[in-house]
Amino acid sequence: MGHAHGHGQGSPHHGHVHAHGSLHAHPQEIDRRYLIGIVLNLAFVGLEFGAGLAADSTALLADAGHNLSDVLGLALAGGAAWLSARAADARRTYGFGKATILAALANAVLLVTACLLIGWEAVRRFGTPEPVDSGLVMAVAAAGIAVNLGTALLFRRGREHDVNLRGAYLHMAADAAVSGGVVVAGALIWWTGASWIDPLTSLVIVAAILWGTWGLLRESLDLALDAAPARLDMGELGRFLAGLPGVTGQHDVHVWNLSATETALTAHLVRAEPGDRAFFDQATKGLHDCFGIAHATLQVETGPGEACPDC
Repeated sequence: MGHAHGHGQGSPHHGHVHAHGSLHAHPQEIDRRYLIGIVLNLAFVGLEFGAGLAADSTALLADAGHNLSDVLGLALAGGAAWLSARAADARRTYGFGKATILAALANAVLLVTACLLIGWEAVRRFGTPEPVDSGLVMAVAAAGIAVNLGTALLFRRGREHDVNLRGAYLHMAADAAVSGGVVVAGALIWWTGASWIDPLTSLVIVAAILWGTWGLLRESLDLALDAAPARLDMGELGRFLAGLPGVTGQHDVHVWNLSATETALTAHLVRAEPGDRAFFDQATKGLHDCFGIAHATLQVETGPGEACPDC
């Protein structure tokens, strides 16, 4: 699972070990399917946004915002693969993985802002309904079904073994269903002449976007603040460290994400004897296998801690 090495810290009673896991040992080139999906959906977002203005339809504008979230999501997935392949440098010693977290946070903030603006306009239109070009709404939304289904099919192959591909496939398939809802709304407007159906549909779409975006916003904000990953049970991690051979105490345990997918840990462990290679190998292998922590830095303390006065 990578390598580990120890070295002294001014005292024979202290040492560090660094374990570098293999979660990103063999970065791959960006899958061309992501690029095709981005270009295809970005072109459709521009078309749908322009049609929404022309048809005076908040439902189309809301769906355009929804499809824009797909473009950003695909870009983040592809960008993460590209960034993970870039080496660290003298200033960015952890590399560029953190950019994926910042991009996810920006994505969530932009989506929430867009939803608020569209929602405000939809509520206003309930009081002052405006005529909607239902034919244009149905035509563009039908095109959206074709675009989303076509993009979903791009990610069909390999989705059983790749969670990112499976997520992209399910997301795009769900978006085809949303576009189908807009087609139904356009048909109802054409049939009944009730313009209020358009803002109602846009509010439903906005609610769906916010439901999916809230988790992204909360998670990306936590990651930006270097919070421990939500998937990780800190109590279980503490019990694992306490159960290592000879460990009688632990403190200054910090866990955070180096990128959207890679986790790091630092911890001070108290033992009667300095750690040897076997101890560090057992610790880092357990951290990797049980908790998905690929980069661990452990300091062993055998005395009162003259090199760690604040502990």
